[in-house]
Amino acid sequence: MAFFQNGNSNIFYEVEGEGTPVLLLAPGGMRSANAFWENMPWNPRESLIEEFELIGMDQRNAGKSEAPISPTDGWSQYTLDQLALLDHLGVKECHLVGMCIGGPFIAGLLKAAPHRFLSAVMLQPVGIDGNREAFYDMFDNWADTLPAGLEEKTLKKFRGNMWDGEFLLTASEEDVAQFTLPMLVLMGDDLYHPQITSRKIADLAPSATLVEHWKSPETLQRTDLTIRSFLSEHS
Repeated sequence: MAFFQNGNSNIFYEVEGEGTPVLLLAPGGMRSANAFWENMPWNPRESLIEEFELIGMDQRNAGKSEAPISPTDGWSQYTLDQLALLDHLGVKECHLVGMCIGGPFIAGLLKAAPHRFLSAVMLQPVGIDGNREAFYDMFDNWADTLPAGLEEKTLKKFRGNMWDGEFLLTASEEDVAQFTLPMLVLMGDDLYHPQITSRKIADLAPSATLVEHWKSPETLQRTDLTIRSFLSEHS
């Protein structure tokens, strides 16, 4: 069990396997933690372990990680934690693999430090498409699990900083059009992961490929081969 400090945050992380590093950005919304991969249709911790070094983390105030919360918090704090983990491990370049909230996390990293990443795989990224109230509810349910004593106005401001944006939340359409690294986008198809978000990313990013059907039992073997081949090609 490993932790590192980034400012006042205490971040839990795990490193598994050997090879080109891959930073895993797990699903789970505000509860994004490395263990969430175990319940997903495709699990990189099983699929990629023989070929890559997998760096997984529990995001701040999720899983085993802890951090203070202020009304100025937002996506940038997560980006800083993620980059700080790579610095802590001495990783200069890596792939990115993220599901659900991992989509905006990837976009935030590509805006902040594009030179550090070899490729990106987004699996059913979250996005805004008439569904903002669902994300508010998700945030509020997570906030109910936090230690007592946080002011309601602090949490409301934090919620707005996270979920009042548009499209991919951390990146505009103009931003995504500047993401030149190879990208693989596996399409979402539900309330939190709208098809239109995945399609827009794939349309806008000049080196992106969209995979529409990937998580049914009939397609998972092909999905696994597609992702592994994509990462190997760009290592």
